[in-house]
Amino acid sequence: MQRAMRLLERVAEHEYGAPAKQLARETGLALPTAYHLLRTLVHEGYLRREKGLFFLGEAAERLSSREAQQKRRSTVVDALARWRDAIGVPVYYAMYRDGEIEVMCVSDTPGNPAVEEWADFRETAHAHAIGQCLLSQLDEEARRDHLDRYPVRPVTPYTVRDGNALMKRLESMRRIAPVVERQEYALGTVCAAIPITVGTTAATMAISLPLQQADRLLPAAQRLQDEVGRLLGSLAISISI
Repeated sequence: MQRAMRLLERVAEHEYGAPAKQLARETGLALPTAYHLLRTLVHEGYLRREKGLFFLGEAAERLSSREAQQKRRSTVVDALARWRDAIGVPVYYAMYRDGEIEVMCVSDTPGNPAVEEWADFRETAHAHAIGQCLLSQLDEEARRDHLDRYPVRPVTPYTVRDGNALMKRLESMRRIAPVVERQEYALGTVCAAIPITVGTTAATMAISLPLQQADRLLPAAQRLQDEVGRLLGSLAISISI
């Protein structure tokens, strides 16, 4: 297994392919051993052979893609955990993808627990800061399409009352300002979400606090926005997890 991995690593270094003799020399393997392992790797789909040269096969490329995705996800998870601990609040990361609200990651602690998803987040975008922040980044047609599929309905006594009121609220939101929601999704909870747009991806980082700590909400949201701004360059690729 270890020898096969060495061969795969060497092949990956040769964008235009490499012959068996060269790969055997670079890995320090006897030529017959290298031939045997290369044939096995071709049979398993990890390599492909063209005109006597070996290239990475589909199986190896899929593996590489999964590893890259896991690495991107780990980058976001680690960042959320750092901000959670530094600011002392639960931190959420969500995206608007294929017409749906997707909460990709939540980082909380027993002392600062996340809001319980008691009503489906995807169906209640109008009622929480995450959803409102994501909808505010869409154009009017996309917003109306979403609300046609998931109409505004009361979630708490504080929820926006109808689609027209929500549309006016979304239109009035400033592009870079935090979106604040107070008890619209969960009684006793206040939330803030900051917009993140990289390319055509609508995304958001958000926080939540108990109502009795509402005075911390905006300062905490501003600090999160500052932290995200400092790391956005390195997170730009990773946020598409």
